[in-house]
Amino acid sequence: MEGTDYGFISIIPIILTLGIAVWAQNVIIGLFTGVFVGVIILNGFNPVKTLSLMVSDYFVPQMLSPAQSGILVLMCFIGGLVALMEKSGGAVAFATKMTRIITNRFKAQIATWLTGIGIFFSDLGTPLIVGPIYRPITDKLKISRVKLAWIVDTTASPVAVLVPIIGWGVYAQGLIEGEYLLIGRSESSFDAFVAAVPFQFYSLFAIIMVPLVAWFGYEFGPMARAELAAQAGKDEKDDIGKGVSDNFNDPNARAIFVWLPLLVMLGTLLYLLIPYGFPLKSAPSLVFRGALSSAYFYSAMTLIALLMIYGAKSFKDSITIYLGGISRMTSVLIILVLAWSLSAVGRELGASEYINSMASENLAPFLLPAMTFLIGAVMSFATGSSWGTYAIMMPLIISAADSIGAPMHVAIGAVLSGGMFGDHCSPISDTTILSASGAGCSQFDHVKTQLPYELFNGTICVICYITAGLTENSLVFLPGMVLIGIGLYMLSRIAGVKIKNTTSA
Repeated sequence: MEGTDYGFISIIPIILTLGIAVWAQNVIIGLFTGVFVGVIILNGFNPVKTLSLMVSDYFVPQMLSPAQSGILVLMCFIGGLVALMEKSGGAVAFATKMTRIITNRFKAQIATWLTGIGIFFSDLGTPLIVGPIYRPITDKLKISRVKLAWIVDTTASPVAVLVPIIGWGVYAQGLIEGEYLLIGRSESSFDAFVAAVPFQFYSLFAIIMVPLVAWFGYEFGPMARAELAAQAGKDEKDDIGKGVSDNFNDPNARAIFVWLPLLVMLGTLLYLLIPYGFPLKSAPSLVFRGALSSAYFYSAMTLIALLMIYGAKSFKDSITIYLGGISRMTSVLIILVLAWSLSAVGRELGASEYINSMASENLAPFLLPAMTFLIGAVMSFATGSSWGTYAIMMPLIISAADSIGAPMHVAIGAVLSGGMFGDHCSPISDTTILSASGAGCSQFDHVKTQLPYELFNGTICVICYITAGLTENSLVFLPGMVLIGIGLYMLSRIAGVKIKNTTSA
């Protein structure tokens, strides 16, 4: 009812969304329930009519919005190329080339780290490609399986979430775009995402921790005990991950399957966007998505041609894989539409105004990013889903930041980092499970040994978010990295164990 002040009732759909998503460990069920209840509050109790109104007044308008429909189309193109990349075997060939220069423990850890970063286009594929490729090498060099799992886990999602032109970045931009349209903010979602990258402290710190730990040679907590056991030849191994990369391997695979399609993507993107001043200037939102869709399409066509030339896949098989990758994006598209719809329902109920009034009365603007990081971490840990956390948290935090004058880009970075923190620590996260499987260790051991490192990272993140909330300085991550290095060194010297990095193959 127009003009009605719903007060606390306005946030009931959001509370239900959060509660049911955690309880069911399924964000789609939570979002659907939230939208359903919100429409009932607005239009009265009539379950049959409610579903009809959800479709006609919320789902369809969200999908028909030019900016948001562009996101949905682009996600399909991304899904197709990623599936081709994973199944081509090119990433395995690329990783195999990296193994030729490894002669000691330090080089093995750095090579694994660099390969994981290099395969940035597939967060779920990374553990299943990098883990099995490097497992025989790390076993020979007496690096524990759980240490390998930590490295591949750290170079999967934390790397992917920093890249604006792959699925993670485009998905986040879709959530930003939806809320920006509602609050009337003129900045493009691409610019907002890029500006928030320096404030994704958790991912930045997680990535830098791997070479620091490898360089110092110190381990602490359960990881130290696992490394000592590996040195003594008593590392606990699990063959559950044996053969998990078979679907990504092919005797005719070549490293060119990775680098040439990515080069074509970059060339196409620059060809279409340079006339608009890109990358020095921001291209219009729809133009950018059209260009990126074209870049992904021509990249996929290049890869299909390579697969046929080298005899790795037939044209029919390649098209089947490509279409399968598109269909794999269905749940992501559903989450986006439901998230946009919940945001629209919340706007009609006045949820943003109610939350913002509570926040302005009880929370200093500079504390919003730190609080966002912690709340997002708890939710992501409980659900095992960073994407689900983003879908629920991003609209709320953008609206709150806009209302109380909190630094917007810091707040967006805190949403992305908080979701990543909880996901990285969660025993039910996809990447946690796949990383343990790819490395050939138990899921429980992976979580137990990784957790102290991630909690240390998260503690530094809170300090940095408070600092960034006060200063809004995009260089806060630099002293944060220094603090990570100093803290790791001191903690390792006090409570850690020195592991010799000179062990050679």
